[in-house]
Amino acid sequence: MTERETYMAQALELARAAMAEGEVPVGCVIVKDGVVVGRGRNRRETRHTALGHAEIEAIAMACETLGGWRLKDCTLYVTLEPCPMCAGAIVNARIPVVCYGAKDDKAGCCGSVLNLFEERFNHKPRIYGGVLERECAKILQDFFEGLR
Repeated sequence: MTERETYMAQALELARAAMAEGEVPVGCVIVKDGVVVGRGRNRRETRHTALGHAEIEAIAMACETLGGWRLKDCTLYVTLEPCPMCAGAIVNARIPVVCYGAKDDKAGCCGSVLNLFEERFNHKPRIYGGVLERECAKILQDFFEGLR
């Protein structure tokens, strides 16, 4: 298993925890120098907030862990392509590398709907999509099939 796959597997565990609570199964970990400094999972339903995305939770934890808002030496791993809100938070936190699993054709901002990181912002993260894509897509598919 590659380093990217190892950290994405950890994000998938967080996605499974979210699904167990009835949340859309998305998980995220943020890594600096081989250490996970932030973890998050979707909690919109349980916390009754539109801000309850996995990336937002992981970014907040990483900022607290590292004692600052600039996450310039970190890599973010998330099971689903970031939405506009989360992509904006990534830009604002100065995260240099984003790895995601499944594409999001409805709200993805790493190329599916648009690539926010190609716009004229002062920070442009490198993007690596498709990390454990099959596993990340399957957990989402299983969740939404269960709702029907």
